[in-house]
Amino acid sequence: MTVQKNINIQNKKARFEYEILDKLVAGIQLTGTEIKSIRLSKARITESFCEFNERGELFVVNMYIEEYIFGHQFNHMPKSERKLLLNKRELKNLRKDVEAKGNTIVPMRLFINERGFAKLEIALAKGKQTHDKREVLKDRDNKRDLARIKKNFN
Repeated sequence: MTVQKNINIQNKKARFEYEILDKLVAGIQLTGTEIKSIRLSKARITESFCEFNERGELFVVNMYIEEYIFGHQFNHMPKSERKLLLNKRELKNLRKDVEAKGNTIVPMRLFINERGFAKLEIALAKGKQTHDKREVLKDRDNKRDLARIKKNFN
């Protein structure tokens, strides 16, 4: 088991499903076995989202962190809610944007900073319509075809 130097777990599905309006970096409240699993790159954020509780705290829901191999009886639950650490002003602004405009908060990237702390890059996002998604797929196909033509031309 080798620990990777830089951990960068991305949510590629989020860019396709949502239109990104604003980004923030938040700390995560983790237990010992959770951070050890993240350092081994054993986490997924593709199905996760963020929501506020009744006290105004922000939690990431449905984030999967695999159980640590050497954890035994002190291991964590793989899909429990985890508290995000932001200051009060950021939380108030996010809550206002989510409630007023019908936006959502989506995790974009899970990484470990230079000090060794796990951070979650979250984005204030608005859901895309199906015709927008089709347009993205068409653009992607066109770019791929152009690249193929240029490669054959040279």
